Amino acid sequence: MSYPIGTPGRPWGTAEIEAWRGRTVRRRSYARDVLEAIEPLRADFDVGEYGAVEHGGERFALLALRSRGWREDLPVLVVTGGVHGYETSGVHGALQFARDHGQEVAGRANLLVVPCVSPWAYERIQRWNFDALDPNRNFRDGSPVPESAALVALLAPLRGRVLMHVDLHETTDSDESEFRPALAARDGEAFVPGTIPDGFYLVDDIDQPQPGFQRAVIDAVAAITHIAPPDANGQINAAELQSPGVINFPVSRWGLCAAITGARFATTTEVYPDSPRATPSQCNAAQVAAVRAAVDYALSAPG
Repeated sequence: MSYPIGTPGRPWGTAEIEAWRGRTVRRRSYARDVLEAIEPLRADFDVGEYGAVEHGGERFALLALRSRGWREDLPVLVVTGGVHGYETSGVHGALQFARDHGQEVAGRANLLVVPCVSPWAYERIQRWNFDALDPNRNFRDGSPVPESAALVALLAPLRGRVLMHVDLHETTDSDESEFRPALAARDGEAFVPGTIPDGFYLVDDIDQPQPGFQRAVIDAVAAITHIAPPDANGQINAAELQSPGVINFPVSRWGLCAAITGARFATTTEVYPDSPRATPSQCNAAQVAAVRAAVDYALSAPG
């Protein structure tokens, strides 16, 4: 597949990034979909701006929801969504969890929810940020991605205290039709076609696996939507299975979001919204089920 920007074999420069940016179109409103949805949650959470990003003359406030009555003696539970702006149920699943179940941990844990890490990309239904960089390869100190740097700074004081971190994502058909071809073109590499898993799956950290935790989350989600089977090579997304519906990535080494807290129990969800067997509400419900199962497992695990 040939991508319409760039010269095969040559990485993009400024002109190509500007050309790519020129193809992006604002398709939805962060203010309406996210900021307005957060407003009624102020009754139950302390809502604060942990930073802002400015792209192309637009300013986007980055908001986090914290348990009211935060206690230093309690463990911390973190939920993040919208690292990739096109992964819709990550954003709306995080908001739905906070709205419907955020008070269930009151007195047992502190909850921190960041529903939309990448608002510019959310509005344009894009994976990358304004500079054609992937936030989910850049969660590290000194990150060149402002969305990633802001979240790293927010969570840095909590490192070592976070018991659970669930990062909500999707794998979509557009990964294969748009985002992976764009990545190959940007980096001056040949595009190698792959396959999109049909169903929900999880990504564990190969360096710090928690198979019991992952299984508990998969079992809960299986009641909501179907779990992705392996492909003809026995893999999901080119990775070997840890167990049905669970794969391992070097999450920490790659600078992925789920690793930045150093949580004992961490996972990345992957919902498949393009399946004829899944509706948008079902995808949101699957994300909520995943977080609830993760919370229950983490809070009941022996110290």
